[in-house]
Amino acid sequence: MGNSQKPYYMLFNAATDAISALEAQNFGQAKKILVEAQQACEEWFLSHPEDGDEA
Repeated sequence: MGNSQKPYYMLFNAATDAISALEAQNFGQAKKILVEAQQACEEWFLSHPEDGDEA
């Protein structure tokens, strides 16, 4: 997995936080968490193009 572990953990942690927000019926916060994680991971992949080709 190499350097692509970082976005995996970012998304995993965001999903965990979003689930907690959903359980608290805080839907806006859940959406915010997921959107921010998506954007952060996209930025990471754009700045690390050589790491996105790992299989």
